[in-house]
Amino acid sequence: MNFEAVREGVGIALDALRSNKVRAFLTILGIVIGVATVMAMAAVVTGLRSGIMSEIEALGPNNFIVDRYDGTVIQVNDGSQPPPWQGKPPITLEEQRLIAALPSVQTVAAAVSASADLRWRTENVPGVNIRGQSSEWPDYTQGEFIAGRNFTPTEEDRASSVVVLTEDLAESLFEGINPIGQDVRLSGELFRVVGVYRPRPNIFSGNAEVWAVVPPTVAVKRLNANDEWLSLLVVPKAGYTQEQAMDEVTVALRTARGLRPADENNFALIRQEAISNMVGRFTGIFALVMLVLSSIGLMVGGVGVVAIMMISVTERTREIGVRKALGATRTEILWQFLVEAMTVTVIGGLIGMMIGGGGALLLSALTPLPASVPLWSIAAALAVSAVTGIGFGLYPANKAARLDPVDALRYE
Repeated sequence: MNFEAVREGVGIALDALRSNKVRAFLTILGIVIGVATVMAMAAVVTGLRSGIMSEIEALGPNNFIVDRYDGTVIQVNDGSQPPPWQGKPPITLEEQRLIAALPSVQTVAAAVSASADLRWRTENVPGVNIRGQSSEWPDYTQGEFIAGRNFTPTEEDRASSVVVLTEDLAESLFEGINPIGQDVRLSGELFRVVGVYRPRPNIFSGNAEVWAVVPPTVAVKRLNANDEWLSLLVVPKAGYTQEQAMDEVTVALRTARGLRPADENNFALIRQEAISNMVGRFTGIFALVMLVLSSIGLMVGGVGVVAIMMISVTERTREIGVRKALGATRTEILWQFLVEAMTVTVIGGLIGMMIGGGGALLLSALTPLPASVPLWSIAAALAVSAVTGIGFGLYPANKAARLDPVDALRYE
């Protein structure tokens, strides 16, 4: 198969597309949809993974989480088995103080959540997400204070009724009035606003961030936060490795909980790598599902390729007979029609790539999702288009190659 034959096949395919625009459009539509879906889903998966990993990395590479159970371990439960946290007591604020006193630990940040109605004068915001977090929370949250300050460790220890509002929440409640120093009510309890925080938009919250932060002690005592799901972020002290800190925390918790040497841990220490691996598994499964769905479009496009190529073979039966009478071999006829089929699918693939890439750019511009088209998806889209052309163009091409020249010349 020489270059001239390829060029001729591409030219014939383009002429066929121009002369049968509606038929050509219907043929490549499935390819366009399939490839555009592949590109868009690759961009979404890449952006999703990038956004989640950015949030995870903000926790710090050497830090680790102390939780009631290891949520990074995927378990399949049909309902006949107990939940993985059954028999494992919750992490407590007393254990936070115990861990904070260890030689290898620099700080221990507690986190617990609640929901409360927020009122100021006649203004009311129902169902606000309340984050009960230790005073170190800004170190592990992407954003900045735009007014006021964070609550202090002393205020946390004293369970002071202070609150930090996000910028969106403060604007919706106070509408131009300086919120710092204002007294608000959370579920009827009086709190003083000490700061306004502008978090960086992320893939979980969208463009609007509406939440408030209070000390975890206050969240548990006054806002009925569910302390059964309290978790701790442990920051090892300089000069100590993550392993050393984890060993000390394990020994301290086992001793405090009265576990015997043969007993398993009834708590979990979770590294950042475990969370990253879990994210990788979920995004991988998501990507696989999306690719399977997008293949449906390619199958539809492939059927269209078979249809248009069969019509093309029928319309050009006499031409095939003439070429064979002039010495064209079966291989040359076969390759000519395969090149035509690949040309059609590659054109569809290129259009699909432009649509998918444009959709990814639009998604990235309009949402916090950092969607981007990876290079591998571009190569995959082109390869899939070409393979679709070969796979679905092979039957009509083979039929054309097997035509008897005498019968072909007699065809009307």
